[in-house]
Amino acid sequence: MYRTILRAIQSCGAENYLIRKTQTESAELYFIRKELDMRRMKDITVYEVTVYRDSEVEGKKMRGFADAFIYPQMDEETVNKAITDAYYAATFAANPFFELPAGKKEEPVTMPGRLAGMSVTEAAEAFAEALFSVDNHPRAWINTAEFFVNRITTSIWNSAGIEVSYTRCEANGEFIVQTGEPQDVEQYQDFAYNDLDTESLKTQAREALETVVARAQATTAPAKGTYDVILSGKELRQLLSFYTERSNAAYIYPGYSNYRKGMKVQGEAVRGEKLNLTLKATVPYAYEGIPLSDRELIRDGELLDIYGNVRFSYYLGIKPTGNYEGMQVKNGTASMAQLKAKPYLHVVSFSGFDMDVFSGHFGGEIRLAYLFDGEKVTPVTGGSVNGSLLELQDNMIFSKETYKDSRYEGPLAVKFTGVPVAGV
Repeated sequence: MYRTILRAIQSCGAENYLIRKTQTESAELYFIRKELDMRRMKDITVYEVTVYRDSEVEGKKMRGFADAFIYPQMDEETVNKAITDAYYAATFAANPFFELPAGKKEEPVTMPGRLAGMSVTEAAEAFAEALFSVDNHPRAWINTAEFFVNRITTSIWNSAGIEVSYTRCEANGEFIVQTGEPQDVEQYQDFAYNDLDTESLKTQAREALETVVARAQATTAPAKGTYDVILSGKELRQLLSFYTERSNAAYIYPGYSNYRKGMKVQGEAVRGEKLNLTLKATVPYAYEGIPLSDRELIRDGELLDIYGNVRFSYYLGIKPTGNYEGMQVKNGTASMAQLKAKPYLHVVSFSGFDMDVFSGHFGGEIRLAYLFDGEKVTPVTGGSVNGSLLELQDNMIFSKETYKDSRYEGPLAVKFTGVPVAGV
């Protein structure tokens, strides 16, 4: 199929192209309670072909591009039409010109890890066994669970000589925990790992069983006011994406972000911890075939670098680094016990948490939180958190305890002071 695609590219007149082949072998397991309900195996291959078309508008060089998706079952005539249509569509998507990255043929890379040495079925079964091994809570249980393990081989070619390939493994899934007393409550959980991290899944499941019981006991919302708010886990990862996205050339070039190298991203007067954040290379090559490596982004609150894809990096006049999905945060000066020494509201579950990269606003409706009034801890539900990271980022305190998933490694929790909460 690769040769067929190349012939179609040449036939339509395109001189510049990017081809990404993705082959995914996957195992899927579906459980009702602890009983396996369905097992599904997949092996899917898709080619994503980007063709570029150059033009000149009022003396200015332009470059348009459009995509075509090609599948192995397509015949040559269908492939030709799909790529010809994409090349025609590129006429109407002209952007300021940018160069494609140059490269050469490299040896295929297999990413290390325990998942790499197992079949996808064995890995899925190992995660299922880990999850259900902790399904022994006296008042709660795991209602349903789904497990997905993928072995993905990505190959990338472009017209400037890049020819690279890598194989990675990933596991993800979801499960529902339930309790029936004092009221019937269900809570959704999801997970994602790049390795056979069954211990982290066990920890998450134990905590989920405890929190669904607490949610069933929660009947009131916190009083309206301002609180010391603790956020943890996935919500903290999402919160910190504010910094990684605003450091991206795709946000800086059009003016969505005012970040510049050397900028103090938390402001000049930081009362709490100064942020230390590193971009983690979760794969060896970026979307366009650029080699990826871990990149220190923020040190003691100062932005060290701007990163991004080929197009927007070219517009800013910086070297393209590729885009990153992972981050590592090297903060954490207080234990969870210290964070909870004074009255707090620890939100452990939102109906939907939002982090607005443009405004800095974060928050969501509280599904379950623990409210400490200085004497006792009470589970609460309802109301919402409505904070501004731009107003609160100068006084962040991170936990020593850590959390890790497929895209984040760092403190488990962060504490803010004086966060508005809409309640009763």
